[in-house]
Order: sequence, then C-alpha cells, then structure tokens
Amino acid sequence: MSMLNYKAPLRDMRFVMNEVFDYPAHYRALGSGEDASPEVVDAILEAAATYCEEVLAPLYVSGGEEGCHFQAGEVTTPKGFKAAYAQFVEGGWQGLSFPTAYGGQGLPVSLNLLKSEMMGTANWAFSMYPGLSIGCINTILQYGTEAMRQQYLPKLVAGEWGGTMCLTEPQCGSDLAQVKTQAKPLGDGSYAITGTKIFISSGEHDLTDNIVHIVLARLPEAPAGTRGISLFIVPKFLVGEGGALGTRNAVHCGSIEHKMGISASATAVLNFDGAIGTLIGEPNKGLEAMFTFMNTARIGTAIQGVAHAELAYQGALAYACERRSMRALSGKKEPEQVADAIVWHPDVRRMLLTQKAIAEGGRAMIYGAAQLADKMFAAAWAGDQAGYKRHDGELGFFTPILKGFLTEMGLEAANLGMQVYGGHGYIREHGMEQIARDARIATLYEGTTGIQALDLLGRKVLLQTRGQCVRDFTAQMWVLARPGLLAGGLRGRMARALARRAVQWNTLTLRLMLKAKADPEQVGASSVDYLMYCGYVMMAYHWALMAQRAEQALHSGQGPESAAFYQAKLQTAQFYFERLLPRADAHHRMALAPASTLLQMPVAAMAG
Repeated sequence: MSMLNYKAPLRDMRFVMNEVFDYPAHYRALGSGEDASPEVVDAILEAAATYCEEVLAPLYVSGGEEGCHFQAGEVTTPKGFKAAYAQFVEGGWQGLSFPTAYGGQGLPVSLNLLKSEMMGTANWAFSMYPGLSIGCINTILQYGTEAMRQQYLPKLVAGEWGGTMCLTEPQCGSDLAQVKTQAKPLGDGSYAITGTKIFISSGEHDLTDNIVHIVLARLPEAPAGTRGISLFIVPKFLVGEGGALGTRNAVHCGSIEHKMGISASATAVLNFDGAIGTLIGEPNKGLEAMFTFMNTARIGTAIQGVAHAELAYQGALAYACERRSMRALSGKKEPEQVADAIVWHPDVRRMLLTQKAIAEGGRAMIYGAAQLADKMFAAAWAGDQAGYKRHDGELGFFTPILKGFLTEMGLEAANLGMQVYGGHGYIREHGMEQIARDARIATLYEGTTGIQALDLLGRKVLLQTRGQCVRDFTAQMWVLARPGLLAGGLRGRMARALARRAVQWNTLTLRLMLKAKADPEQVGASSVDYLMYCGYVMMAYHWALMAQRAEQALHSGQGPESAAFYQAKLQTAQFYFERLLPRADAHHRMALAPASTLLQMPVAAMAG
C-alpha cells in the first residue's frame, strides 16, 4: 500500500493569505470580493480540503498505475475518476471564480488558484481535466461574443463540459509561426478546420458530455508567421441553441501518448478533418487571445512545482520520523529504540528543510501573484484598460519566473523525497517515484524552462520594459529591507542580504543589456541562469516577508497560530537565506559568462 497520505496544509495557507498578504482587506477592495468574507473563504477551503483528502488523494497512486485506456478513438479514465469528477461537478467547484451570469459563484480568481493547489497536490493528473477548461472559459469570456458566451459558458462553468487548448502540431511547439492547420470559410459564418494537433491534455476522455477545443489555425490568404494565426472554437459535439448537443463534429482522437508520468491524464493526438469551427476574436489576431489562455495555464503549471514539493515533503517527513537507522552523531536520541529515526541526521534534515522551504516559499510567491490576477481580472470586467494593462504587465513579469523556477524547484523537491526514502523511494508501492515522474513534465509543457527564460529576459526585461520591471520589484525589496538594515540577529542579516540582492539584480540586468547589444546570442546564453537567479531572489523576498509577519506575531503574542508555528517559519527562513539563497551567486556568475563559451565549438567537432 502507498504511504502517501495527503493532508491539506490549511494552517500554512491561512498564514500566507491572512497574515502575509491580508487577503480579507484585499477581497473587501475588489468588486468580486464582496461575497468572499473570511467565513465564506474558510468554509470553501475546508470543503475543498475534505474533497481533496478523501476523494482525490486515494486515487493518486492507483490512477497513475492504471493510466488511461484508448480504444477506437475513445478514452476511458482510470477507475474512480468518473465518480470523483461527478462529485466535483456536484460541489460546483468549477464555477467558483466565474461570473454569476453564466452560473458561476462570482468569487475572486485567487480562490480558484487556492482550490487548484489542493487538488493538484492531492492528484495532479486528475486536476488537469477541469484545469484545462479554465483557460478555455477565460478565452470565451474575454474574446467571445455574448451569443458564444450564452452558448458555451453555462455548461463549461458547471463543469458538465470540458475545454482544451490546441496549439502544438507535429512540426512545432513553442514556435507557433509554423502552425499549418487550415480554416476554410464555409460562407455561413462558420469554418472547416483541418489539421493535426498533438500533446493535447484532456483532448479526449469520458468525464464530460462534450469537450470544447480552442484551436489555432490559419485562414486562407493569411499573412505568414505568427501574424496570420486565428483562433477558433471547435466542439467535439456541435452545440445548438441554449447549449443543446447536436451531431458529432469531425474531430477525432487518433491516439494517446504513453508517457513517463501523469499517465492518468489523457494526452491526445487530435485529427481535425474539416471540423466545424467558429472564429473567436479578430481574424489573424489569435495569438493575442491565446496568450490569455497561456498565462492562466502557466500560473496553473507553476502551482505544480508547489504541489509536488508539498506532497513529497509530507511523504518524506512521515517516513523520516518512522525509519530507524544508526545513531545521531551527538549521541542517542531515542535510547529505548534499536536505532534513531533518520530525521535526527543532519543530511536528512537538509533534504526535508529544502522541500519545506520550496513548498512554503513557492506558495507565498503564487499567492502574491494570485492577488495581481484578481486585480487584473477585476480591471478587465470593469472596462478599466489602464488598470488591466498595468496589472497584466506586473503579472507578465512574474509568470515566467514562477513557471520556470518553481517547476525546477518542485522537481528537485520530488527527487529529494525519493532520496529520503533511499532504495524504498525507487519502489513503486510507496508513491515517491510517481511524484518524481509526474513532476518532470512541469518543466516541459506550457513552454520549457528555456522558453520561459527567453520570455523573461528577452521579451519582458529587455524589449518591453528595458529593465523597469526589475526596478519596480527591487523597489519593493528595499521597502521591506530598509527598516531592518541596522538591526541585529536574523532580521538584520536578512534585511542586508535583500538590500545587497536588490542592487545586484539591477546591476546584473544592466550588464546583460549592454552585453546583448554587443552580441545578440548573449540573451539565449544567459537566460536560464538569469531566470534561476530571479527565482532565488524573489523567493528570498517572500521568505523575508513571512519572517517579518512571524516575528510580529511572536512579539505581540496576538497571532492566530501557536508560537511553535511562527518559530518554525523563522527557522525555515533562516535555512533558506543561509543554504539556498547562496545558489543565486553561482547563477549570477554563469549569467555573465560570454556566449562564445557555448558557441565556439564547431557542430562537427561536438561528436568528437
């Protein structure tokens, strides 16, 4: 039997929400937040935790073992998934953050992210089925006509239908200029969509009555490259008035992929053979609309880093407290036992604290970004273009860091979980190797770490803002650091480290700007190290924020949690600053190394 037992980290979630980011005040200031009172939010979190712990978590290992079944174009999900999904629909979980006009509960977007974190930690593969629909709903909400919204949204928001995004083709993933799928006008306002899409998560399954595909395709005479791509709604079953199901559309699943991990999530090859589609948004402007979808998906994928770190930490900690091996270096800790539990060994502590620092630091980064997402969506609904642009810009800077850095760290945490178990970690029954296999995809889909890094350094930092986004964020770091610069103890050390990093980050950005001017290859050569550097420093800021709140609570004796809880926060923050943040120095040096060290060797010589 698996030893994996998921327990929703509600205490930690509440600490980050209420004490670090003051979500109650944030919700009061939002238009969509009037119903999100602390009592309501608490009740939602409790109910989601129960569903995730009791329904989803027990299906994690068995679903991964069984995987999906494919036969003659039909996909069957693993045992228990259908019943679990029916409970999801019944609980109204899909509609949490969508407008009431389409059957949602009209609550802030961030609440959906908190729910997604718990669902993803309990069972990542399952959470992908409803997870992909969220981007589909957001795209129709933002770019669809009112008739489209009425036609599709009530069923999608209820969770009775699923949604996908179909970008990737056999010849192209991240380079969307190569998209070949064709859209031919049929003269009645609809289009015939023809082409093959691959790697489509939840592209075919048996959980919903219909699947609504959002598809990138080219119109006849469309300009070449990314400027000529349009976006279409292509349902599995055609949809009549009021959402009535019509005939089967000409889109079929050709096969599903056999993958290293997340085997309970169906990754489909979809063949569009003249399938009927409807244009959404403006012709040849599909990419803009698709980015709405992608940004939602990328923050959703960043959560995967936190989810796997949390699950691996919970499993590894329980095991380290039970498994006995040798004696502690400073003498027997459990003299009545044959040996001490491995949790007493410093190296095991190093691994556990690394997992804890990643899971909790990552959670704070996600919840900070979730507040921005709330403000962005609120501005979009209110028609406040300037506000939307501003928050979208801030979120645009965070997104590649969260997605790239947190998924890399989540993978590290999953591997450490296996390491704590030793040989038992490699054995399937304990579930630890499954977390490591499932975590591996997170650094690849929704844009690899390399793609996120190019987006961050090339697009967001250099092109769009000329370093302004870094200056804005480091200004926040200064505000946090300044009061503690002359203080003693941990507070002073953290404040001075933050201030030093704020200066270093700006200088690094400026130096890369100058290097890129002299050698365009420098951006590609430096980008991943730059992203990792940004990730470590951004997480340090969030750990300093948490440490400040924990210190205040200990000092005043007024915090809702125990003194031991706040003490553990300060100790984890100290661990992060002393043992993980120094990694930023290596990334800083590597980012400044010349591009020529990578490109000077002739390709022919690489084979030796």
